[in-house]
Amino acid sequence: MQQASLREAFERALGAILARVCVSGDPPVLAVACSGGLDSMVLLDLARRHAGEAGLRMLALHVHHGLSPNADLWQQHVERECARHGVPVHAAQVTVPREGDGIEQGARLQRYRALGELCREHGARLLLTAHHLDDQAETVLLQLLRGAGVAGMGAMEAVSSAPGLLGDAGIALARPLLGVTRAALEAYARECGLAWIDDESNRDPRFARNALRHAVMPALAAHFPGYQARLARAADHARAAQRLLDEIAAEDLARCLEGESLRLDRLDELGPERASNVVRHWFARRGMRMPSTAWLEQMLTQVGAAREDARVRVEHPDGEIHRHRGRLFLVPCIEDAMLDAAPVPFRWQGEEVLHFPSYRGSLRFAVEGEAGRRWLASQPLELRRRQGGETLKLAANRPARSLKQHFQALDVPAWERRILPLVTADGKLLFAAGIGMNRAVTPEEAGISLKWEPDRR
Repeated sequence: MQQASLREAFERALGAILARVCVSGDPPVLAVACSGGLDSMVLLDLARRHAGEAGLRMLALHVHHGLSPNADLWQQHVERECARHGVPVHAAQVTVPREGDGIEQGARLQRYRALGELCREHGARLLLTAHHLDDQAETVLLQLLRGAGVAGMGAMEAVSSAPGLLGDAGIALARPLLGVTRAALEAYARECGLAWIDDESNRDPRFARNALRHAVMPALAAHFPGYQARLARAADHARAAQRLLDEIAAEDLARCLEGESLRLDRLDELGPERASNVVRHWFARRGMRMPSTAWLEQMLTQVGAAREDARVRVEHPDGEIHRHRGRLFLVPCIEDAMLDAAPVPFRWQGEEVLHFPSYRGSLRFAVEGEAGRRWLASQPLELRRRQGGETLKLAANRPARSLKQHFQALDVPAWERRILPLVTADGKLLFAAGIGMNRAVTPEEAGISLKWEPDRR
């Protein structure tokens, strides 16, 4: 592929990306993720030429991992090349954990997190990366070897939102070179006299992607010329199939949802495949990581076989699944630090909402009368956990009952009772989340009403 044709391919791809993500009239800021390697240096060159012709603001972003003794030299190379062409460059240094998901995955997560922070800091809502056609083919094969489903086989899209990686759903992650082979990028770099660095870790066969790149891909190229484009086409088909599955899941979820929970009877009517599909969609809507097939099958079997009155709790890295009265609930993990949160004294100064980070929620205030406002503002208030023995009176003509009795009468699930806080006024119980106001402390005519809103993920 000659220089001109590669530039044309880049312009077409970038134009399609901009048409999708730029809905306002404001010109986008092109942020280029630049490691200093061949691929990113080609992207940097193409993007700076386009930005100059189109009058767009552009910047380069570099992440220093510190994993290689040459990392300082790589950053200096990027800064030198950007300075030569008048491209602003911003760098971030990260520390990659050497346990958990492994160095390769840890570096990836830290890199994208840092890139997201740099984009926010410098007003960029479009991040360009140098992923190309060979990367796409490798990703498809890796997903197949991991036993991925249709979503995984869809591999990378030309443009997508990746809030889990970048920490911001408002930043678009774009790959304008996804239809170009690495050989074409290398030819362009040599023709243009571009300078790049080589990461020695790219030759380490202990990393799965490198093993594919150096041992498997050459054999595929010898026996199946042009395999990259065909694997990329298979990824397109997988993404189309996943879109259909998502549409079906959205319809099924609407039928199964009751509040924030799923009705088990309606889930059972769907059959195992559609039930798994809708639960995955439910997880995605709540911003939780996708469960494995084995975990999902085991969870559905466990909750389906449990007695109606059984307390079923299944753990997930991002939360917990509970069965309660024929429904499934997906709740964030309840950590000891949350249960042991210290009481928080506060004064009400007319706010509609007050947020309490240590309790992971907010109090919403509604006060109708001036007398009620004066009374509430004069009270030393405190948010705290249950201590035992508290009683609450829901109305002037109703008896005071223990919080346990109220929770039972209102069918508040056991796991919620552990984390629902109380509000006291001058040491007396004023409000119990999940139950209501204590009218033994403030009469109904005072017009004071509090509501507890847990943080969403």
